Amino acid sequence: MANSPAVELIEFLNAAPTPFHAVQESKRRLQKAGYQHLSEKAEWALEAGGKYFFTRNFSTIVAFAVGKKYVPGNGFMIIGAHTDSPCPKLKPVSKVTKYGFLEVGVQTYGGGLWHTWFDRDLTVAGRVVLKRKSGEKSTYSHELVRIEQPIMRIPTLAIHLDRGVNDGFKVNTQTQLAPVLASVIKAEANRPAVTDTARTSEEGISPPDVKEHEVANHHPLLLQIISDELACKPEEIVDFELQVCDTQPSIIGGALKEFVFSGRLDNLCSSFCSLKALIDSSSNLGDEVGIRMVALFDHEEVGSNSAQGAGSPVLVDALRRITSHFGESAVKGGNTNPAEGLIERAIQKSFLVSADMAHCLHPNYPDKHEENHQPKMHKGLVIKENANQRYATNAITSFIFREIAKMRNLPTQSFVVRNDMACGSTIGPILASGIGIRTVDVGAPQLSMHSIREMCGVDDVGYSYNHFKAFFEDFSALDAQLAVDEP
Repeated sequence: MANSPAVELIEFLNAAPTPFHAVQESKRRLQKAGYQHLSEKAEWALEAGGKYFFTRNFSTIVAFAVGKKYVPGNGFMIIGAHTDSPCPKLKPVSKVTKYGFLEVGVQTYGGGLWHTWFDRDLTVAGRVVLKRKSGEKSTYSHELVRIEQPIMRIPTLAIHLDRGVNDGFKVNTQTQLAPVLASVIKAEANRPAVTDTARTSEEGISPPDVKEHEVANHHPLLLQIISDELACKPEEIVDFELQVCDTQPSIIGGALKEFVFSGRLDNLCSSFCSLKALIDSSSNLGDEVGIRMVALFDHEEVGSNSAQGAGSPVLVDALRRITSHFGESAVKGGNTNPAEGLIERAIQKSFLVSADMAHCLHPNYPDKHEENHQPKMHKGLVIKENANQRYATNAITSFIFREIAKMRNLPTQSFVVRNDMACGSTIGPILASGIGIRTVDVGAPQLSMHSIREMCGVDDVGYSYNHFKAFFEDFSALDAQLAVDEP
């Protein structure tokens, strides 16, 4: 257990309370493994055998390793996952004062199980934009912040005041989900120095160097806590993107230490396992003819329609730039006609594994699963299929992924949703339809999906890592054997 993928997953989860932190931790691991950080704004200098990554918006990351036998037009082996999870996020104006309490205004992000956020020890984390003065000049920086101690809570109503609560706990996310930060009495008694500015602003006497909206949008107490963590002045905080987080750390639990208990397993478990598989497989690229890649996107939980989501051009931009770079190098090397349909050929030789967590059979709700498709823990990755294309799996892509498992003696499972239930979706159909790439949808089985605390099996973390690593190492040879090309 000491060096198992599950133990490393726990370390990754505890370092990644937000997508920004998940990308930062991914960068750290990649750089430790010798990957070079590229900028999308600069020209790329790539070479066969090289290992690279780039980020977008600090919340999406794409990493790739070029096979030493790669030639332009060869395919990409890609695992796609996502860095975001449902959570409450702070509103642009988060300052709320009600009935003697300071509360923090939040908006719901994604489809969370919001009742699970009640009565938890909560904090905030995310990114902060700072404006600092150095002499006559001002500099702006993006910095990550995480308040370790619990500073907020969303209390439930006593059962004496809501006798029917156990018949169905329904949350009004506008009026009942605001975390309590402090009481007004204590906040006034411990008012930090910055609030002198805030008070004059509220009274309509704004100092000449402070804009009113900069002091009125958020509780001065919250800004003071954040500025103390960043070693800056509260007035140097010009904006932020913060989300509410649980302070309880991720752990391996259960009577037999067989489960992972954590928030954000959907989908940081897939993100970690794919990243570790890429890093570990890229130590040997000598016989690789393709390019191994991991793409971890933000905003999957809200539809992927953003500049850094799977619905953006970020992945196809990467494929095109890499292919074009090596194509241009081939021209310089004397190849007279390497460029015709390079990117189109490369895409048709490529394969995408859309990795997102799957629904494990719940022992207390077995009727929620189709009787012939009941994924269980410790039984391997789940291959997801849906006739209405909510998943992108087809017979060919399913066969390829299962055959790779068979070659390594790894178990797999199948899932389809019941006909009388709605089916969720993933980045798989978005990327398959947007790029035209062969795609299979898979995921490790988990319980409590979209809860503040989820759970999955330790063994399935290992299966995920080993299956993804096998995909990177075995796909090129297997794909060369397939006699399924269209004329």
